[in-house]
Amino acid sequence: MNSLLNSVIEGQLTVLSYFLCTATAVICGLLIAVCANCRTRATRSFTACLIMLPAIVETVILMVNGNVGTGIAVAGAFSLVRFRSAPGKARDIAAIFLSMTSGLACAAGYLGIAVIFSAGVGLLMVIISLVPLKADAEYDLRITVPETLNFSEVFDSALKDYCREFKLVEVKTTGMGSMYKLKYSVLLKDALKQKNFIDELRTRNGNLEIALCRSSNGSEEL
Repeated sequence: MNSLLNSVIEGQLTVLSYFLCTATAVICGLLIAVCANCRTRATRSFTACLIMLPAIVETVILMVNGNVGTGIAVAGAFSLVRFRSAPGKARDIAAIFLSMTSGLACAAGYLGIAVIFSAGVGLLMVIISLVPLKADAEYDLRITVPETLNFSEVFDSALKDYCREFKLVEVKTTGMGSMYKLKYSVLLKDALKQKNFIDELRTRNGNLEIALCRSSNGSEEL
């Protein structure tokens, strides 16, 4: 059992040990990708990134001759490419760091630790995604109101009845200034009462457009 925790790289790197490390890194990437896709809408490109990243990090560390500091700096620069154009969700960032850590373990030759760590943390990720949560959830609420309506407190009573927390985060004009669009961040007490909540708001905004959607800061669970 203890042999699983020993490094396969003893002294000089060989062709066999390199292929063992790379194959294990790919296996770890596959495990992480499967776990990260549990109950989420991960894109094909992100899934491919998780699969390839451990092998990439492992090879980078090996190519810098064991200089872990330099290797981490280079691999870290690679990992940031994913988030240049769009901010990543917390779950995505965690999966990226999990892939990088597995690659580092493979580069050091600790293949058993890499597999156990990837499978263990991946399983924990799946368990967390399967744990039933309360029905309350964070939503973005967008309400259109006419310019003649004083919206400062008109929706407060309805928001207090249906929301645990609410905050007005944006106000902008629309329709050549004839209407306002309000954006709230709300935490619903009961997500099953969305229709009642919207109906209550419709009586206060003149039956204009209302949109209630999952917050962009939340996860994309299925």
